[in-house]
Amino acid sequence: MSDLKALFARMIEEVAAGRPVAWCTVVETTGSTPQVPGAMMFVDAASQTHGTIGGGCVEAEMRRRAFDLLQRGASDLVEIVLDHDLGWDDGLICGGTMKIAVLTLAQPAQTEGLRAALDRLGRGETARVDLDLPGVASPGSYRVHLEPDPRLVIAGAGHIAQELARLAVGLGFHVTVVDNRADYAHPRRFPPPIALAVGEIDQTLATMTFDAATYVVIVTRGHKHDRAALEAVIRSPARYLGMIGSERKVKIIFEQLADKGIPADLIGRVHAPVGVPINAVTVPEIAVSIAAQLIAVRREHSEEMVSGPFPLKV
Repeated sequence: MSDLKALFARMIEEVAAGRPVAWCTVVETTGSTPQVPGAMMFVDAASQTHGTIGGGCVEAEMRRRAFDLLQRGASDLVEIVLDHDLGWDDGLICGGTMKIAVLTLAQPAQTEGLRAALDRLGRGETARVDLDLPGVASPGSYRVHLEPDPRLVIAGAGHIAQELARLAVGLGFHVTVVDNRADYAHPRRFPPPIALAVGEIDQTLATMTFDAATYVVIVTRGHKHDRAALEAVIRSPARYLGMIGSERKVKIIFEQLADKGIPADLIGRVHAPVGVPINAVTVPEIAVSIAAQLIAVRREHSEEMVSGPFPLKV
């Protein structure tokens, strides 16, 4: 979502400067296509593209069509068929069809929906943007649903945390690393935008707020710290809880938590040993396995990003 937020901000900036843009959003797909509904880009007044709806021949064709609409101040629902004629030169003969809503934004008032969406996302709230296509045969409206960026809290600032934090930032997570060692939880090892919280791990976690957009990964330097960290967050509404460790270590910690009265259903939702089972051995491989599991959980019950079409509002 961070990429889309940057895309929205750039479109608002361009239009405010008197440079119209053609905003392109994939709204429907059938068959095999390089992108799914919700993929976006825009074409600026210099015919340059920003963002992506799939690259290659699709983007080249949409750049041409969108720039033509931009010059005419028009909007449209464009259908791209990925067949032999379109994709042969690029090797992209997918056989699918994409419908792409193209809106020409020329006046600041036309970007108010983008501004409102950015405000809501900035507050950690879900947002939506209506894509109304004037001049397109009814139904000519779609709705884009946007979720705020997820938050990842990593308990522990060791080598795995370092690799995972770097990966997670690139995946759109707001990352916070917690450790009681200031020389480990240091900007030199975790540069911005990664946030750092230095203090006793379990106590620091106990003061933090967790919600359904929060993911917690416990990778501290030892059994004692792992158990204390898990105990501090296991009753939280976090979307994901994961803890590193061997099966034997995990079993011992789970038994200790059960002895302290932690319900079995709470213990059962903890991903431990953490990560997708890919026989990871090295630190980068372990970080990749954890990141893959975060993605799987994040996308498991995601709302469809685009809904519609609807009758155009009068």
